[in-house]
Amino acid sequence: MTPTETVGPLAGLRVVELAGIGPGPFAAMLLADLGAEVIRVDRPGDGASAIPPHLDAMRRSRKSVILNLRDEAGVGAVLDLVEKADVLIEGYRPGVTERLGLGPDQCWARNPRLVYGRMTGWGQEGPLASSAGHDISYLALTGALHAMGRSGEDPAVPLNLVGDFGGGSLYLVVGILAAVFEAARSGRGQVVDAAIVDGAASLTTVMHGMIAAKLWRDERGANELDTGRPWYEVYATADGKHVAIGPIEPKFFAEFMTMIGLDPNELDRRDPESWPVLKQRIADVFRTRTRDDWAKFFEGTHACVSPVLSFTEAPSHPHLAARKTFVEVAGVTQPAPAPRFSRTPGAVQSGPSTPGAHTRDVLTRWGVREIDALFDSGAAVQT
Repeated sequence: MTPTETVGPLAGLRVVELAGIGPGPFAAMLLADLGAEVIRVDRPGDGASAIPPHLDAMRRSRKSVILNLRDEAGVGAVLDLVEKADVLIEGYRPGVTERLGLGPDQCWARNPRLVYGRMTGWGQEGPLASSAGHDISYLALTGALHAMGRSGEDPAVPLNLVGDFGGGSLYLVVGILAAVFEAARSGRGQVVDAAIVDGAASLTTVMHGMIAAKLWRDERGANELDTGRPWYEVYATADGKHVAIGPIEPKFFAEFMTMIGLDPNELDRRDPESWPVLKQRIADVFRTRTRDDWAKFFEGTHACVSPVLSFTEAPSHPHLAARKTFVEVAGVTQPAPAPRFSRTPGAVQSGPSTPGAHTRDVLTRWGVREIDALFDSGAAVQT
């Protein structure tokens, strides 16, 4: 690849990303990994992330310019980029980009086809729209956080995977791609209002259906998928590590029980009264061997038993290694682009960008006006 060439199904799509933290940058990374040319607009002296830029995997696959958005000339340069772009991504609180001069109407005056992707926690309107919050805040209101954890224990916090990245980034990407598809037919852009609270609620759709069908109790640790059943659980092993089991179907459950030396028919698994006894028996068996011994023991079976691996262990698992699920980029092991494509595969287009490393190159290629004046005034910075 040349320095400006990208590969993947989104090659040719041009995206301007107003730098932020969390779900916005992750969405931009996903688009860039799939071939979009994404220009990240960093701010002078911005140190929002505690991760050094050269180690920040979420900065990969795209170029960085530094523009001062508090300077009229810097805002003008962003609008010049917008004029050539298909998509803009921003993750500020509602009203901030409008005050900067970069709101949807101001951008559409330059490019009516622009898809304007907005990433927030609470959304663009509603009583909490202007309030601060984080992943845990949004999950708390959707019912998702309440459902996670064991019976009689506090809710378990699922890192920031379910809110920021699941309910946030992925829904923003889906919305952007849908709006780009529509704009190709209508010639008109639109706002994509991606709120983490909306996306996280959407992820619980199946549970609401199960509640309506009286197949799910609205409490922790009492259901099929929340450790309420002995056959969908995590068990400690002899070395203090864990295995995860999930033989939900009767035939897989029978295979699992037989393999660990228990009679699958001794206790009626349809009877909730038998579950505490069954869970204890399974736990006692798993404590007799190490995690890796159990992993080898169940290899090649349909018992649905997996070792619980750490972040640093996962890349070496034979299945993930065979699929090249992880890659090393600039000395950092990290997940490879997903999903995969048969004809136009995506790729990590480049390592993490240093803020401002591509300012002059990008401004020149994208036809920004009066570049020298931008640098002379400090509205643009090249590092």
